[in-house]
Amino acid sequence: MSKILIAGAGGTPSEGVIKSILRGSRQETVIGMGSEPTDLVLTAASKKIYVPYANTPEYKTRLLRILETEKPDFVHFQNDLEIFHASLIRDEILATGTKMFMPEHEVIDTCVHKYKSYLSFKAAGVTVPKNMMIHDEDDLRVAFAELGDEDGKIWLRASSIGGGGKGAIPTADYSLAKAWINHYQGWGDFVAASMLTPNTVTWLSIWYEGELIVAQTRARQGWTHGNRSISGVTGVTKVGVTSSNEEVTRIAIESIKAVSAKPHGIFGVDMAYDQNGVPNPTEINISRFFTTVLFFTEAGLNMPEIFTNIALYGEFPQLENKINPLPNELHWVRGMDVAPRLMTESAISQEILFS
Repeated sequence: MSKILIAGAGGTPSEGVIKSILRGSRQETVIGMGSEPTDLVLTAASKKIYVPYANTPEYKTRLLRILETEKPDFVHFQNDLEIFHASLIRDEILATGTKMFMPEHEVIDTCVHKYKSYLSFKAAGVTVPKNMMIHDEDDLRVAFAELGDEDGKIWLRASSIGGGGKGAIPTADYSLAKAWINHYQGWGDFVAASMLTPNTVTWLSIWYEGELIVAQTRARQGWTHGNRSISGVTGVTKVGVTSSNEEVTRIAIESIKAVSAKPHGIFGVDMAYDQNGVPNPTEINISRFFTTVLFFTEAGLNMPEIFTNIALYGEFPQLENKINPLPNELHWVRGMDVAPRLMTESAISQEILFS
């Protein structure tokens, strides 16, 4: 039995990982570490340890002290900011005797900065909507002129580190776009892109030194509280549905190999369909599981357990199908402050009365 330290404890993305590990066959000890005390108190981990935010001067010293004191066998991070900063000090982390399972820092840097990802996808010939960095008002005018759809609408978002559709807004209004970027102090950081459709899909995968170990596709049916976000995107999936599509798999692998010649660790490719029905990669969630990873665990594919077994014991899964091993059309239905449910579409219909 090993001791595993999971960062971001108490938050939904990390709790899905923690609960999955605790349901594994080895009965590992899980320690939770996080920067929000009111999140930490909610974790299922056996111990709760505070650490400053990863972009503060105190983070490195505190993290290394925790590793020296607790002596975990393995540490895993679950948000882009912490992944990026921990990656920068990976040699010092490894020197404490704690294992990590991450791609090289160059890959992480590319993936947490969306415009860098776009350039990598484009260079590899992957179909992507045209993107433009917005440095000033002239760039913004050009973006509307060149990227606007039939309604004149473009998609704006921050390129810098951050999930949940950071700074995202679709708009055909130049004045609104300018005010939006001003609000975020985003000149030189925001990216404009051609519009894609609301239909999205994610291909979550684990790789080991260039070899694909397992991957599962999940389509998304809406965002939780999406109607309260100006972009319609919150980063929190409302309903996830298992699916299997050869084109999605092909494009996901091409996207991953566009950013890494030898993929290693977790790569989650987010895609949105264009007007021609082609899935376009919008970002790669690097070195972390998505928020609904417990969905796959409940359905019979415990990816966090597979991940930690590889990292700690060099133990690889024996799967009949390494790509999309789960059945299609399993639904993971979620809401705020209610337990999610794993269901089929027919089961959902059977429980509802339609007058």
